[in-house]
Amino acid sequence: MTAPLQGLLVADFSRVLAGPMATTMLADLGATVVKVERPGLGDDTRHWGPPWTGRSSSYFECANRSKQSVELDLKDPVDRRLAAELARRADILVENHRSGTLDRLGLGYDAVSVDNPGIIYCSITGFGSGAGAAMPGYDFLVQAVGGLMSITGDADGEPTKAGVAVVDVLTGKDAVIGILAALAARARSGCGQHVEVNLLSSLLGSLANQAGAFLATGTSPGPLGNRHPSIAPYETLHCRDGALAVACGNDGQFRRLAAALGMPGLAADAQFATNAARVANRAALVAVLEGALCTDDTGVWVKALTDAGIPAGQVGDIGSALDLAHGLGLEPTLDVGPDNPRQVRHPITYSRSTLRTPTAPPVLGEHNDEVRSWLAQPATRHTQGE
Repeated sequence: MTAPLQGLLVADFSRVLAGPMATTMLADLGATVVKVERPGLGDDTRHWGPPWTGRSSSYFECANRSKQSVELDLKDPVDRRLAAELARRADILVENHRSGTLDRLGLGYDAVSVDNPGIIYCSITGFGSGAGAAMPGYDFLVQAVGGLMSITGDADGEPTKAGVAVVDVLTGKDAVIGILAALAARARSGCGQHVEVNLLSSLLGSLANQAGAFLATGTSPGPLGNRHPSIAPYETLHCRDGALAVACGNDGQFRRLAAALGMPGLAADAQFATNAARVANRAALVAVLEGALCTDDTGVWVKALTDAGIPAGQVGDIGSALDLAHGLGLEPTLDVGPDNPRQVRHPITYSRSTLRTPTAPPVLGEHNDEVRSWLAQPATRHTQGE
């Protein structure tokens, strides 16, 4: 068995998070990824700490395993020729420079595709390549202007960003989807194409029911804290010692919840008998439920409710989440070499294919000699890294 993308070459001209997340997934799938970095500086995230590792920052390392790093100054004619040669040999190119930057350097899609018509060229921007081309795209900014912050946080609090750069992550995954779809199309037609994704569109595409609610009513949803706008109880509830997440998605689960709490008649009460009634009477519902839950500790209720078939869990942290995944046999982390912190693994498993054995995120310019020598030699595509 081989990795799905073994034998493919990725020219990675991206930095920060969305692009590097995408190219890391391609590397996990077996592609050879050559990361082009600014001489002496490298990817911005190499300098984003703490925390620091023995080689770089943990921020950089979370999105750059299994890559080769080469320093190329794209303003230098010699280095620019090497970059163009890398693009000529690549199956996939990923970039997230400001729109037009690589075009001016002769490394845009139109120029690259002349010598490499099969290239899958993926551009990641903040706000598209049209009217928003000049707008810088940062995750926090897009969370703000894209509406995510308006539905995050407590109802009486200020708009709040998510605790991770979720827009970058979603956009990176969209980039991979687009690249894989373009590879499938190339397998049929023999032709490459330009794939474009942007942070704002990826965020809007992920707003799901909340965007649907606005489009259906013309009214923008607001923040509800840990509550769901259309389901109850689907929120955190307080027990004697802490918070419990309860996710009752239907009336049957609510009947089981009422029985597990020793209040089977609650499910027949007209205020709570249907989901619509429970949403309308949420405050009264929460008061009744927490009145029962506060008689015991969270751990006791997690077991009792789970045993009764009710989705429930204790609100934890990242450490407890990893412990849970380990306990379930999901193997959530992987080793990337001695003296390097473990990393969260590729999230997908395959029945026939294997993933590549990961290697440590590279130090800046770690593969300068190797990659420069290879690019300087006459060669066809698909020779380096095979």
